[in-house]
Amino acid sequence: MSDREILFEIKDGLGLITLNRPKALNALTHGMIRELEKVIPGWEKDPAVKAVVLRGAGDRAFCAGGDVTNLYRESRENPSGTLRRDFFYDEYIVNRRIYRYAKPWISLIDGIDMGGGVGLSVHGSHSVASEKFLFAMPETTIGLFPDVGGGYFLSRLPGALGVFLALTSHRLKAADALWAGIVDAYVPSAKLNDLQAALGAADLSGPDANRKVDAIIARFTEDAGMPTLPSMMADIDRCFSAESVAEIEAKLKKQPGEWAKKQLTALLKLSPLSMAITLEQLKRCANRSFEDSMTIEYRMSQHAMRPDHDFFEGVRALLIDKDQKPKWNPPTIEGVTREMVDAHFKPVANDLVFG
Repeated sequence: MSDREILFEIKDGLGLITLNRPKALNALTHGMIRELEKVIPGWEKDPAVKAVVLRGAGDRAFCAGGDVTNLYRESRENPSGTLRRDFFYDEYIVNRRIYRYAKPWISLIDGIDMGGGVGLSVHGSHSVASEKFLFAMPETTIGLFPDVGGGYFLSRLPGALGVFLALTSHRLKAADALWAGIVDAYVPSAKLNDLQAALGAADLSGPDANRKVDAIIARFTEDAGMPTLPSMMADIDRCFSAESVAEIEAKLKKQPGEWAKKQLTALLKLSPLSMAITLEQLKRCANRSFEDSMTIEYRMSQHAMRPDHDFFEGVRALLIDKDQKPKWNPPTIEGVTREMVDAHFKPVANDLVFG
């Protein structure tokens, strides 16, 4: 493989994209995002490209998220730098382009798909998961919020599932992601190359291209197994349907059994501010357009780029120093004020604008 971070090729009428940082679990850099924005608009108009297929290099990950360590380093080494603005701006432009893409956008997810990787897959027309698939939106563990359109798609999942996934970073395998509608199909890893070849051999012309892709994928699908979420949904809805994080924690404390205790333990490790803004994000995005949701998230991202924000403490504790002991500010949910939350949703300079 090339040493380039992201690879582009047109083969058999398919625009093939490979995220090519296998040692870093194909984590997205700003350079990769910019390359996507250079190439995919042209492919959308190119008659030689009938569909886009996105994959990750290596055998472990599709994409484990955004490479946030560079944001941390810039905040410490170059406080006046623009990466903390440009990274999110450009990433969200790409997320929206995928959501509105005029041709089939097919993600073949053969491994970890988290955070920024989900932003590249979940908004496309087709997401195909293998047995290696592992989904999570783990942003709250580093003091952030589920961005890349998380407010849009998580708020549209069944019941309180989106709130549960957003706050707890709970991981889903293929069967559960399929049940929830996060992916569209299950195809074993050994069949993904054959699926890609079949897509390349197919006539995908005409206005029903997505239906044609559906039919091709259906030829390779297998049973993903029994999902675990249906048996959890009553507890999820009971405990995570709430107006505040404090109310969720109170419900979990009242709920008997190990499941509730496990979720409460997970929440008590997280940034109280991050949880509060995440819950507010899902409320605000639930009935908004994709574009409005992305604008909301961009504003949130820029308020979270303040040097003293919990995001940088979370990155330090989990990814830089790796002491696993973040010092959140405020340290408890009771210390989070309405003003702190609302501040994350105020307009910012250089606000997100879609062309």
